[in-house]
Amino acid sequence: MQRNRLIPALALTFLAFATVQAVAQSHSDSPAGKAYMDAMAKMNQGMPKDMSGDADVDFARMMIPHHQGASEMAKVLLQHGKDPELRKMAQKMIKDQGKEIVELQGWLRKHGK
Repeated sequence: MQRNRLIPALALTFLAFATVQAVAQSHSDSPAGKAYMDAMAKMNQGMPKDMSGDADVDFARMMIPHHQGASEMAKVLLQHGKDPELRKMAQKMIKDQGKEIVELQGWLRKHGK
């Protein structure tokens, strides 16, 4: 039952990623656009290639590269962006995502995954 719910969610996640990637590619001529594309590609490579069937484990394994990708994109914003509000959000995101990555890794270790 859990696996049946996870597959449509994963399909939507990958469809959303493909859509964002296609749009970003059309704007990847700028240094920031290229850096965003590189961060998304790295995130996609880090995603698990097959699911375990355990919704908890699959969530943790997928969220780690997702958070790493978000942190990388926030770093791109800090390097290229100018808006003070977005820069503040990016700094907070890097801190928060890093903390959550450590928590997810700890959960996987604690549960022998």
